[in-house]
Amino acid sequence: MRNANKEGLPSAARQAEPFPLQPGSRMQPLLGFTLTELLVVIAIIATLGGIAVPVSLSMIAKSREATCLGNLRQIGAGLQAYLSDNNQCLPILALGRDSKSSEEPVLETVLLPYIGSQEVFRCPADKEQFAKTGSSYNWNITQNGLHITKLSFFGIEDRPELIPLVSDKESWHPGGTNFLYADSSSSNKSRFATGNKKD
Repeated sequence: MRNANKEGLPSAARQAEPFPLQPGSRMQPLLGFTLTELLVVIAIIATLGGIAVPVSLSMIAKSREATCLGNLRQIGAGLQAYLSDNNQCLPILALGRDSKSSEEPVLETVLLPYIGSQEVFRCPADKEQFAKTGSSYNWNITQNGLHITKLSFFGIEDRPELIPLVSDKESWHPGGTNFLYADSSSSNKSRFATGNKKD
C-alpha cells in the first residue's frame, strides 16, 4: 500500500486524527472560570444586589404611601357626603378605639356608610393598628361638631387647607405622617405650623 506511514495507516487516515494540543497552546479549549474571574463576577452581583434591594424597598414604601394618600382622599369624599347630610357640621367622634369591639363613635364606623368599604381605613404600611382597632387613621377631636366654615386649629382660621382632620396613627411612611385636610386634600406634609396663620 503506498503512502503508508510506519504504523501501516494511509496518509489520509493519519491527517484525520485529532491534532494533539500542547499545554499553553492558543487553541486549548477554555475549561472554566479562573478564581479571579469568579471573584469579579461575585463582586458585580453583590454590588448590583446592594443597589437593587434598597431601590426596590424604597419603591414599595412610596407605593404604600401613595395608596394611603388615596385612602385619605376617599375618606375626605365620604366626609363631604356626611357634611351634606348633617348641615355642614363635622361628626363628633372619639380619637380612635382600643379594639374593634368598642362601641364609641369613631371615624371607621360613622363614615363607613358613606364610603362603603372597610378597606379604605387600612393603610398598606400598617401591620398592627387596623387588625386591632379597625382603622389605621386618627380623627382630630379638636374639630368635633364644628361647622365646616368655622374651623380653628392652633390659631389657624379660615384656612381649611391647613387644618388636619384625619392622620395616620403612626409615621409609617418615608415622608412621615399622612394627613387629610379640611379642604379634602391629602398630603404627607405638615401644613399646620403656627407660622402658617392667615395674614
